[in-house]
Amino acid sequence: MQRKLLITKDGSHTVSIPEMNVTYHSIHGAIQESRHVFIEAGLHGSECLQQSEPCRILEMGFGTGLNALLTLIEAEKTGKIIHYETMELYPLREEEARSLNYCRQLNRPDLQQAFEKMHSCNWEREIVISNNFTLKKSASSPINHLTNHLINLIYFDAFAPAAQPELWTKEVFEKLYSMMKPGGTLVTYCSKGNVRRAMQSAGFAVEKIPGPPGKREMLRGRKVIQVI
Repeated sequence: MQRKLLITKDGSHTVSIPEMNVTYHSIHGAIQESRHVFIEAGLHGSECLQQSEPCRILEMGFGTGLNALLTLIEAEKTGKIIHYETMELYPLREEEARSLNYCRQLNRPDLQQAFEKMHSCNWEREIVISNNFTLKKSASSPINHLTNHLINLIYFDAFAPAAQPELWTKEVFEKLYSMMKPGGTLVTYCSKGNVRRAMQSAGFAVEKIPGPPGKREMLRGRKVIQVI
């Protein structure tokens, strides 16, 4: 699979796969999209940072590692302990990851070693990246992924439904719903009607919220706490 490095409008890199006609991030700005969707609407828009126990995040699609890097920065800022799991079937090569300019664009060259460790560390094991952040990478799909802990927050960052329709189904969202704590949150950049309906059919209470630059809306779903 051929991958090409691109510069997005905010100066940060993304990766494209020409044969699939997809990019890993918005061409309007990779960093600003990830911050908006997964940090602001996800991490800060969930109950994670208000709870006393560690926050458990599951990411669909590790990709370039940008979402994990931005989450590591938030763990550092807030002092929150975050256990981060991610599913990825087609990881970047280590040399591809080293060429990404995120730490430079974020004015955090001190995090370059941690960022490269995210890509080079062993799979299927929980790895300490910093005092507040652990990472576990799994080469699995959502249907067969297993976790030993219920999840607080899901970053659903798979390729668009046109490229990977099998990942945006009711069955996938049902599996993810079953892995979440009551009150847990799922965020995705996608706002398509069939995706919203699949999430709702799986049990999520879904809301449309403003999207990142270049995208009018995105979706956020919650696992509603059942009152008996």
